[in-house]
Amino acid sequence: MTAYLAGVVSSLLSFIFIVFAIGAIGYLVGAVKVKGIELGTAGVLLVALIWGVVVNFVPSFNFAGVKEIVLWSDKIKSNFGIVSNIGTALFVTAVGLIAGPKFFRSFNKSTVAYIVLGFVIILIGGATAALFAVFDPNCSSSMAVGLLTGGLTSTPGFSAGKEVAVALDEASKAAAAIDPSVVISTLEADVTAGYGIAYTFGVLGVVLFVQILPKILKVNMAEEVANFQAANQIQIPEPKGKLTQIDPFGFFPFFLAVALGCLIGAIKIPTGNGSYFSLGNSGGCLIGGLIVGHIAHMGRIDLRLTKQTLNFMRELGLVLFLIGAGVPGGVNFISKFRWTYFIYGAVMTTVPMIVGYLLARYVFKLSILNNLGSITGGMTSTPALGTLIATAGTDEVSAAYAATYPFALVSIVLVSKIIIMVL
Repeated sequence: MTAYLAGVVSSLLSFIFIVFAIGAIGYLVGAVKVKGIELGTAGVLLVALIWGVVVNFVPSFNFAGVKEIVLWSDKIKSNFGIVSNIGTALFVTAVGLIAGPKFFRSFNKSTVAYIVLGFVIILIGGATAALFAVFDPNCSSSMAVGLLTGGLTSTPGFSAGKEVAVALDEASKAAAAIDPSVVISTLEADVTAGYGIAYTFGVLGVVLFVQILPKILKVNMAEEVANFQAANQIQIPEPKGKLTQIDPFGFFPFFLAVALGCLIGAIKIPTGNGSYFSLGNSGGCLIGGLIVGHIAHMGRIDLRLTKQTLNFMRELGLVLFLIGAGVPGGVNFISKFRWTYFIYGAVMTTVPMIVGYLLARYVFKLSILNNLGSITGGMTSTPALGTLIATAGTDEVSAAYAATYPFALVSIVLVSKIIIMVL
């Protein structure tokens, strides 16, 4: 028992060390500027991915000859999923709370554009994935789904693909128990490996796109922000009477929004064959944030948060998400890596992104900030939104992300399941 507890404590200390070491190094890397371009918070992801690759070869080391620091183990592995989910909840809830006061009051013709973009971007990516699965005999449908969800940085899509893959793997095991000639499938492993292979470019590609494109187009960002804010001026009614703040930092309404979001995300809608659809952690918390941000108060209790609190929660959530998803992605990166898979993933990121941009610009005539905001939502790219906010200098671009994201989320979950089940 003592040895077991010592192992748990050692793993916990090692895990805390890993998270904060990656965060510290990642921010240093992200601060490096090359011709005005910087990774910013996405530097944390790059370091997390490299860390994940390295621990395949160096799983532990002795610190000053005193205590062993474990860099990777089964106990540590299980913690990263928790960190990623908490990070996602913090980030998308903050985005929902930022966009909430204006979101439901700003439905107009642009809303139709966001809905269409959310569906089209994912459908283009899904069609690209299906083509690679059909024409490349080495690229299974499950690998294609892993590459697609990694290329679009979609954890819900990844989870949906794994759900179907696990069911099919179990079916093949059952069949093999009856008929030994049946080959047991490893679809879940393919989905996981594909996600890890494509995830790097999926994040960095969109992050760099939202920084480089305005420079290529020679956008006057200050002017664009002013025009954007003028076009999005919406009168938000002030609550009547005196409201009571439960705490000075606004943690109560934030935690309330997260809890509500988890309840919404847990709702399961049957889709046939024992499968189901749910918004999950990310979609549910986004909607929870939008609702709490919209209502502003509950009786006499003030549910409004300061900009500082929202910015802090958004950034903390983003960092935790990048660390939690990046390290396992790096570990899986080399397990089934092929350059062709990496290229496929890059195509699945680039093609939908470019099509989305052209559609938003020439068909829906969206401004550059609404355009890029809707692309980050359509690509379900959490890190890219953080970069866009830093590039634009205003978090109001979150509105386009929040409007597009739910439709993209529904699409990627359904597309991931369909590709594995049909192809």
